Amino acid sequence: MTNTINWDKGDDGIVTLTIDDPNQRVNTMNADFQSSLQATVQRLEDESDDITGVILTSGKETFFAGGDLRLMYAAGPDDAQQVYEEVAALGRAMRRMETLGKPVVAALNGTALGGGLELALACHHRIAVKGSRAKFGQPEVKLGLLPGGGGVVRITRMLGVVSAIMNVLAQGQEYRAEKAHELGLISELVDSTDDLIPAAKAFIAANPESSQPFDDPKYKVPGGVPTNPKLAQMLPGIPSNLRKQLKGAPMPAPLNILSAAVESLSVPIDRAWEIEHRYFVDLVVGQVSRNMTKAFFFDLQAINSGSLRPEGVPAWKATKVAVLGAGMMGAGIAYQCASVGIDVVLKDISVENAERGKNYSVKLVEKAKSRGKMSEEKAQALLDRITPTDSYDDLEGCDLIIEAVFEKTELKHAVFGDAEPKVLPDAVLGSNTSTIPITILAEGVTRPEDFIGLHFFSPVDKMPLVEIIAGEKTNDATIAKAIDLVQQIRKTPIVVNDSRGFFTSRVIGTFTGEAMMMLDEGVNLTRIDRAATMAGYPVGPLQMVDELTLTLPLKIIDEYENAARAAGEEVVSTPDVEVLRRMVAAGREGRSAGAGFFEYGEDGKRTQVWPGLTEMFPPAEEQLDVTEIQERMLFREAIETVKCFDEGVLRSVPEANIGSIFGIGFPAWTGGVIQYIDGYEGGVTGFVGRCKELADTYGERFTPPASLVAKAESGEPLSPAPF
Repeated sequence: MTNTINWDKGDDGIVTLTIDDPNQRVNTMNADFQSSLQATVQRLEDESDDITGVILTSGKETFFAGGDLRLMYAAGPDDAQQVYEEVAALGRAMRRMETLGKPVVAALNGTALGGGLELALACHHRIAVKGSRAKFGQPEVKLGLLPGGGGVVRITRMLGVVSAIMNVLAQGQEYRAEKAHELGLISELVDSTDDLIPAAKAFIAANPESSQPFDDPKYKVPGGVPTNPKLAQMLPGIPSNLRKQLKGAPMPAPLNILSAAVESLSVPIDRAWEIEHRYFVDLVVGQVSRNMTKAFFFDLQAINSGSLRPEGVPAWKATKVAVLGAGMMGAGIAYQCASVGIDVVLKDISVENAERGKNYSVKLVEKAKSRGKMSEEKAQALLDRITPTDSYDDLEGCDLIIEAVFEKTELKHAVFGDAEPKVLPDAVLGSNTSTIPITILAEGVTRPEDFIGLHFFSPVDKMPLVEIIAGEKTNDATIAKAIDLVQQIRKTPIVVNDSRGFFTSRVIGTFTGEAMMMLDEGVNLTRIDRAATMAGYPVGPLQMVDELTLTLPLKIIDEYENAARAAGEEVVSTPDVEVLRRMVAAGREGRSAGAGFFEYGEDGKRTQVWPGLTEMFPPAEEQLDVTEIQERMLFREAIETVKCFDEGVLRSVPEANIGSIFGIGFPAWTGGVIQYIDGYEGGVTGFVGRCKELADTYGERFTPPASLVAKAESGEPLSPAPF
């Protein structure tokens, strides 16, 4: 075992413990740390008579990164007892440290999240640097987990159950030092890292016999314990609120956190740890935490670390961007670019249109100012970076074009023909198309090697993903620049190869398409949309179609069918397309028209399901089981994703998983579309077996691709181990 905690005792009797794992870039609760902590605590106890206090700090830029996710990811149901014993041993070591009888201070020189904050909470005083970029919080819930090293027990006792659940534990918020101090997670703020140790020594001198406040028999938990009548009246509302947020999605972590918090307050503290540990183990060995850890840690880390970026291309930053088209998408792109300091020329057919596009940014900065999130100076500087215009001459000096006009090939060719001669000779030429092949659009420029797809999602300021599409002639330098741009504007990039619909639009089309097929079969609309949100989709498929408008997918379908006919392919209409055509023919074009699958009031809000829907699509006497509805949508998207791999559209599993969650709302608990297949009961073999059942009932669209069948026969997962 490698020692990860360095011991330094001063003449004043204060022991400074510096956590500095020599084998890792950051400190984590791996086996070496756990062994080192136990040995260190034993030494503290053995030498306590000669110790006046303890300072816990870090030799890394961050204080402590948290638990070792590799160990947790590898754990399965058969490992439950071992996981419990390990987390209990860690908990006992931290408990021994806080009951040492000497003041223990955490000098937080950097971020302390997850297990890192739990370690700090086991100290009597926590000091952080004001104004730093360090973050503090318990984000475990975002990985389907809960704090298992005492975080639930300590935070609940320190803050009270309501504040602990709503402000820290159930949503996994991450706070800067000032807010963490305001909440009570941080005890003291200093001006710089140089002030941390002196402040820690000052606390030790002033508090020679420190203990945790909740170890005082007279201590009262803020808001009371569950037997307190006032708290007892409030408690039922918390799970109700959590269920409302989850919409019925199978995500056990928030409710496990609530259960651990309430139950741990109902027993003496030395029993409380056991309750927390058991709820923690329940999540660690479950499939949901494995799925979410794979996606939100390993897959996201692979993407953010630059694994997609072609090697040998110098880092690049955009300085002046031409956004062509000031509609909702173009306006959102302009705001996002300006928000990170890029100058933007927002071009439309008239100055009035361009000004309306800029006004989108005006509204966003006004909202930010009203909430105290942006100063007047920063708001004005952002707006000053956006220049609305109707003249291509103003594009001079731009090193990037992002075209965001209507989805018509001829129109896109025309605007690039006018814009390309005005920008820098090596400018990146990007199109925000969601469906038209990049190779076809590149025919409208003189430099197809510099042409690339930059598919944003609406609303741009909120959606975290950009799908980058490489055409047949797009070179590596352009791909690298596109990745750099996406990260420059604080979005997550995925890179896919060219095809009609690419990855995200193509796959989400199966989600909405299957829903419309079920509607045509007589499945109740409300049942379909409710089943989807209960499966973890952020919005029901038919509500989504209304939001996008029914005419948009029809335009895309018509363009696809025209291209197929031109290529000599047979075009056969499907029931979902006919549903769209019948609705549009009846004047039901979606929310923007005030009439779609739903009715809308004058304020644009949904009021009810369109009463005429049952006449157009009579409901069946026997309705489908909710699970059947859910799996039809989930499986269609999963099967289409496998086809994207087979056809060379997708390049990697992380891009498929993150792209499906961040771009098209695939349920987060699944870990993404490929992880859903691997995590299905019985793995790939079980998934293929269910595909065949669905195909026998509903048709060949559920037939598993040959590549998937081969994996099932070999017993291999689609995704290799992430480490």
